[in-house]
Amino acid sequence: MRTTRSWWRVSAVVALTVAVGLPAGVATAKPPADRLGPVVQNGVTQPVYGYADAIRERVFVTSDVDTDADGARDVVAMDIIRPKASDQGLRVPVIMDASPYYSTVCRGNESECKADVDGDGLNDQWPLFYDNYFVPRGYAVVLLDMIGTNNSTGCPVTGGRADNISAPTAIDWLNGRRTGTDASGKRVYASWHNGKSGMIGKSYDGTLANAAAATGVSGLSTIVPISAISSWYDYSRSNGLVTRANNYSGSLANTVTNPERREHCAAVREQLGVDGDDVTGDYSPFWAERDYVPDAGKVRASVFVVHGINDNNVRPDHFSKWWDALAAHNVPRKLWMTGTGHVDPFDFRRGEWVDTLHRWFDYWLYGVRNDIMAEPRVDIERAPDVWETHGDWPVPGTSATQVWLRPGADGAAGALSLHPERGNTSRTFQDTPTMSQANAIRHPSDPQANTQNRLVFLSEPLKAPLHLSGTPIVRIKASVNGEDTSFAGLLVDYGTRPRFGTSGDGIRTLTPEDCWGEQATWGGFAENACYRETEKVVATDPQELVTKGILDGQNLKSLSVTTPLAPGKKNAVEMPLLPEDYVFAAGNQIGVVLLGSYSGYSSRAKQNRADITVHFDSTRIELPIVGGRSAAARAGL
Repeated sequence: MRTTRSWWRVSAVVALTVAVGLPAGVATAKPPADRLGPVVQNGVTQPVYGYADAIRERVFVTSDVDTDADGARDVVAMDIIRPKASDQGLRVPVIMDASPYYSTVCRGNESECKADVDGDGLNDQWPLFYDNYFVPRGYAVVLLDMIGTNNSTGCPVTGGRADNISAPTAIDWLNGRRTGTDASGKRVYASWHNGKSGMIGKSYDGTLANAAAATGVSGLSTIVPISAISSWYDYSRSNGLVTRANNYSGSLANTVTNPERREHCAAVREQLGVDGDDVTGDYSPFWAERDYVPDAGKVRASVFVVHGINDNNVRPDHFSKWWDALAAHNVPRKLWMTGTGHVDPFDFRRGEWVDTLHRWFDYWLYGVRNDIMAEPRVDIERAPDVWETHGDWPVPGTSATQVWLRPGADGAAGALSLHPERGNTSRTFQDTPTMSQANAIRHPSDPQANTQNRLVFLSEPLKAPLHLSGTPIVRIKASVNGEDTSFAGLLVDYGTRPRFGTSGDGIRTLTPEDCWGEQATWGGFAENACYRETEKVVATDPQELVTKGILDGQNLKSLSVTTPLAPGKKNAVEMPLLPEDYVFAAGNQIGVVLLGSYSGYSSRAKQNRADITVHFDSTRIELPIVGGRSAAARAGL
């Protein structure tokens, strides 16, 4: 919903804007006559430089790879827009959105593509609001085509080295370490650059930012990865189990390649399928090349992570593993965790996002002294549009707490307890690949379902709220009557309450627009800064799947080596669930559901319908509880 505050913000900072329902404004300040530099008021840079007269150029930089084996090194293309004053002595930082999508899927909630409307070799349509908002404030904005896409040459390799060095190749040119040319081959220089670059982007774009930072490239000062991948193995797999279609790497590479080049890159895509090894699902050198977490120690940039805790595209373990690795190396960092899914913060918290991002870039790219790093490090959306702040994540005071699973009698749901089960009790259920995620959590007290294809465990109604913050882990002892199966665990909240809706990843796009920056007309195309507003989708359901996890039984010992199970042998199964930050309300019940294969998580569920026997001598779930065991006891576990 449009608020009075958001309209005030727009009218106060937007210069020369014409939009539906929004009158033209004027700049709030002017550049000083005696020097060139940003104008800072109230702790932020002001829109004192023009947008309509901004300099636009397209630069080509040769990389060190030849992905299509045509004998020529691949060329990285980028479109640049910067203030006119940057040709008159102003030194400006760069905000870069490197992407594979600018000519195919396109960017943002309104699917904006790049476009040279008049065919003069300069970009006229600039997706997203970054250019409209930041160029008048003294920034250059670079939209870079990943190797193998749009105006760059070569073939995409879905997280491989050519992807990873696309942005560092451009940053090397910005800092005088590589040669760049225009379309005619004339050498061009970034003499206007102040030496600092920031990267931003959602999904694949944010992944390219993570990858660039993991190279340790000099001159990359900050990154803002939004819903970004940190390990392509974790994106395509879950603990050895293939979770996406066969040769998903090749399929995605095909999607981002311009149609006229797809045949040219067919051999590269085919090799991606071979090297990815969908047969075993094992971790291999192919996936290690696409895993950025081990290289967190190389990161020189600060990192502002944004992720949806209910993102089922880029699941939240991508941010949590990256966040933990960055913390281990004392990387300056900040986190926003939303309750929506695969959504840009511009569409789930627009006004606060633009304000925060502005201060973040001002601090890290212009050295503006503001309060951004003095704020609490973490913002968490507790309920739709209800935010709270914390000093870190997991929330300080969180402790791993053992909650034991105790079997029920005669098909009744089992119990959760702070005390372990005694004796050699066991229960058996059947791995049922056709079981849906929705059916797995319904009717937790149904005796027939609880003995046939799942085991359910329920707490008593909670006496007090219970806050989880971190990664739950299911630890069970299990034997199987075969050599292969999957093991899955679901954590469920039983009780009606307002919840984040899943339709549209949790947002609904509205008709009204608001505006964030200046606009201009180039090549007959009106490049505006106005975007459709959104609102949260709110649902009320009798239960909610809080988090989940699944693993391949043949990868219990190692993700790199497949080992068949020994029929009848007890196995220690350690099953990490996806990270979560969730408060179970007083009066609700916590549920744990144990399954084998099921639809809704893995696209390659096991098909052997094995019988799984769970032994309760050490079966439990480790919950990251704020306040630890004492908080669990107060809640009545």
